[in-house]
Amino acid sequence: MEWYLYAAVVVAGFISGFINTVAGSGSLVSLPMLMYLGLPAGMANGTNRIAIFLQSLVGVAGFKQQKVFNVREGLLIAIPTTVGSLIGAFLAVDLDEKILKQAIGALLIIMFFVILLKPEAWIKGQAGKISAKPSFLQVVIFFAIGVYGGFIQAGVGFFLLAGLVLSSGYDLVKANAIKVLIVLLYTPFALAVFMYNQQVNYVLGLVLAAGSMAGAYMATRFAANVGPKVIRYILLVILLIAALDLVGFFGSIMNIGKVTLKILGEMEFENNGLRNKYCFKNQIARNF
Repeated sequence: MEWYLYAAVVVAGFISGFINTVAGSGSLVSLPMLMYLGLPAGMANGTNRIAIFLQSLVGVAGFKQQKVFNVREGLLIAIPTTVGSLIGAFLAVDLDEKILKQAIGALLIIMFFVILLKPEAWIKGQAGKISAKPSFLQVVIFFAIGVYGGFIQAGVGFFLLAGLVLSSGYDLVKANAIKVLIVLLYTPFALAVFMYNQQVNYVLGLVLAAGSMAGAYMATRFAANVGPKVIRYILLVILLIAALDLVGFFGSIMNIGKVTLKILGEMEFENNGLRNKYCFKNQIARNF
């Protein structure tokens, strides 16, 4: 593989790591890059987990250094998420994710309006809801999120944030940090499943991780300094883009563009044909 492709993977990793740490859905950058390089979807999904794990490690260390959260706050929530991720990873080895992607895209659009219309819940948090022990409902919620995270990863950050803010009561900055911790704890188990099924490219995974770790490091500084209000706006933008991508909006726009260019090309070809036919007739007339 050419050196500039490795450089492109590092850049994709940086963007993915930054987005994942600040909000979520950075895998919508890294997964297409890996597939562009020729990896099958399943192997790209597994390879991406190397970068996810290492960027999460850097992210947790950065948030802890910034004193954004206490590690113990996320440990109990991580248990059902980890169990769910194992199930999701086993499913991902065989299942086609196309329909699931479209369903998740529709859910992300709904979440976009929830964040847009209920800003106070995301910015201020709900301290009265925070408890040392997760409720049964929270266990079920985070188990389901874990299944999805083990399956496809892309977009899981949004669901973790929703669970941590709306069901657990954390403000957006602290929820972001705990989200990264949960991903760090469940990813090794999901990665092990992909490794066992030989669906990991270690070289590309480590190259991608080099960029993603740098992106995560920058994101922890950024998130800790700007506060939940700015993070909410960033979350809205990324969430909308991710949702539209998952439901196939951008693909449809590209297809429309291709069809339009094809039609314009055919019209130009026909016009050129008519002009050539007219010129030919005139030439014959002049000759006679």
